[in-house]
Amino acid sequence: QGGAVTLAAGLRRSEPLAGLVALSTYLPLGTDALARLDDTPEAARGQPVFVAHGRFDPVVPFAAGEDAARRLRALGFDVDFHAYPMQHQVCLEEIEAVRGWLDARLVSGSAAR
Repeated sequence: QGGAVTLAAGLRRSEPLAGLVALSTYLPLGTDALARLDDTPEAARGQPVFVAHGRFDPVVPFAAGEDAARRLRALGFDVDFHAYPMQHQVCLEEIEAVRGWLDARLVSGSAAR
């Protein structure tokens, strides 16, 4: 549930982080998510979001990850969505994508705060 906690807490920040990483997760705000996210501080919307999900995930359906990315994009978040041929797990390709995404934000200093 780390991804759900990351999204629930990160999307409400008044001081943005360098980015949010949400793996094999969902947007944990219920059916009124869009209404509540409309109250998201403008600074929080500047946080880039990395979302990845396994296409065959039996724990959190793939559609939930896709829906989270779609809803966040609709609210103006910069979402980088990745799908992998796996279940509820991680794979080397996903780890490498997260590493590259983090490097671009932290190592280069482009998003370091």
